Amino acid sequence: MANKVLVVDDEKLIVKGIKFSLEQDGMEVTAAYDGKEAYELAMQNDYDIILLDVMLPELNGFEVCQMIREKSDVPIIMLTARGDERDELQGFNLGVDEYISKPFSPKILVARVNALLRRSNVLDADEHVEAGGIVVDKAAHQVQVDGKDVELSYKEFELLSYFLENQGIALSREKILNNVWNYDYFGDARTIDTHVKKLRNKLGEKGSYIHTIWGMGYKFEVEEN
Repeated sequence: MANKVLVVDDEKLIVKGIKFSLEQDGMEVTAAYDGKEAYELAMQNDYDIILLDVMLPELNGFEVCQMIREKSDVPIIMLTARGDERDELQGFNLGVDEYISKPFSPKILVARVNALLRRSNVLDADEHVEAGGIVVDKAAHQVQVDGKDVELSYKEFELLSYFLENQGIALSREKILNNVWNYDYFGDARTIDTHVKKLRNKLGEKGSYIHTIWGMGYKFEVEEN
């Protein structure tokens, strides 16, 4: 079955180019040209991934992302012509999974989309990872802390899974980027730090299990009382 993609941009030529590239790769593409239409389509359909421009009429990309995240953890790639670091951090805080800056190569765009789709689809059907009262069910894409459901974005879920699978191991930011954001991700350490901060907050007291290794990265370790 073809992956369903929602492409949102108010520049019709850009949408046309993206649509062509993704359809050539066998995907089913729906287009939207403003934020309100994008949100309505996202609520009415079950998309595998959303490509969302920042600068949109009606509702901007950040507003649409925030509204979608209240209802869904569908992977979101933000498209932006603005190279402002604050914009990127704001997007990651709202639950954006990837950023692609315009202008971009169609081949790179398709590769990024496929990489994110692979990571969202590759789930070990019967795998549970558990530590210190935190239970990650990869098949159901669910997380529980002391028996209570915790809502995580797609990347937060992947990051937590990676931490639990590598308990007690000091992980460099580079290694985390390579394993959670893929080798071709052109981000930096602040991307990880932003996601870790949000993950700690959502885990409550259990967030203290994610230890900062200054000058290096992070280590997940359950504190024994």
